[in-house]
Amino acid sequence: MKMNKVILMGRLTRDPEVRYSQNSETPMAVARFSLAVDRRGSRNSADGQTADFINCVAFGRLGEFAEKYLHKGTKVALGGRIQTGSYTNRDGQKVYTTDVVAEDIEFAESKNASSGGGEFSGFGGGNTSRPEPVSAGDGFMNIPDGIDEELPFN
Repeated sequence: MKMNKVILMGRLTRDPEVRYSQNSETPMAVARFSLAVDRRGSRNSADGQTADFINCVAFGRLGEFAEKYLHKGTKVALGGRIQTGSYTNRDGQKVYTTDVVAEDIEFAESKNASSGGGEFSGFGGGNTSRPEPVSAGDGFMNIPDGIDEELPFN
């Protein structure tokens, strides 16, 4: 059995850097960001480092989600896989890379807890055809347009 699964919870260290691929008819979003993930029992760390800074990348719809909703300080739970690679830099030196390729990203706290005004919402590789409900700031969630017939009441 082969397995490459990573689950992280941390805060973005900066706003995602998003580019769009130019090698196909429909450009694909590529969002790069890093997460600060606290180390367990890190208060007594010998080297003084209390968090690991992990490079992450999200492609396609997940990359678009990152561009639109994630920003520096956002706490997220991320599921994905580790991917390694290498390239030769301008000085002719080989540089090795390690990234976590995101397959699922969810908010790990409410907007109220992070910046004031929302409910838990998430986004993953599953059903992406419907927008996620978001809080109107008054404690109630807005219902996305076009799903009235799916509600059990009217």
